[in-house]
Amino acid sequence: MANKLISEIPLPKSIANVFAARNISTAKDALSLTEFELMELLDVGLTEVRSALSQISEIVAPPYQTALSLMEQRFQNEHLGGHFPTGLKGLDSALCGGIPFGVLTELVGPAGIGKTQFCLKLSLLASLPTNYGGLDGRVIYIDVESKFSSRRLLEIGLRSFPEIFQMKEMAQEMAGRVFVLRPSSLSEFTQSLQQIKVSLLQNQVKMLVIDSMAALVSGEHEQGVHRQQTLSWHISFIKSLAEFSRIPVIVTNQVRSQSHDEASQYSFQE
Repeated sequence: MANKLISEIPLPKSIANVFAARNISTAKDALSLTEFELMELLDVGLTEVRSALSQISEIVAPPYQTALSLMEQRFQNEHLGGHFPTGLKGLDSALCGGIPFGVLTELVGPAGIGKTQFCLKLSLLASLPTNYGGLDGRVIYIDVESKFSSRRLLEIGLRSFPEIFQMKEMAQEMAGRVFVLRPSSLSEFTQSLQQIKVSLLQNQVKMLVIDSMAALVSGEHEQGVHRQQTLSWHISFIKSLAEFSRIPVIVTNQVRSQSHDEASQYSFQE
């Protein structure tokens, strides 16, 4: 909220125009200055400055909530949200019905285990009409490692739902509902996230997929605490997107072993 534009805050027009003329465009810009610095910069009185700062602070400062209200809100959201079935009976049973709405679901496993294939299937399911078990909506798929394959998506559709994907027009419509973003850096990913919230309102988006999260941190040396610190803001923002939009949000991550001996200790890997 600190980056909220001054022009979006209902200040008196005369004060708003002065802020704009002095290149104070965000709430952070205004709140970073003292009252006397603003008086000098804006050439207005103390009363006007204090009134403007009070309005800006009231808009950008999040209201407090009690522990009870948070618990009640969480219960209500979970009750209303439900789950999105994956079509895999064993998995849906273990997840109490499927992928939950309104929360972040993380898929973790070693490379090549099928995380991307599963994400493709979920994206396809979300785009299907409701009478086929879908969400009849659009999907935003953030493809960090360039693993998304439109051909594979259509192959999955043709095999799972031949009555839909054998018709060229329907296949094109379903494929056209999946929007793929390929950020090449963490900064590009950050910009994408800030635009996604608007897309969730305007484009009837019913699912968000990020494949994969850890790959956004460049370099194999970026591990452990440093990686968590680098991505902490992004993870918090994605969680807020899920809660705000009440859609399933799926994030993949890879498990990397520390040594060859550690990777070989399981009998099924021999």
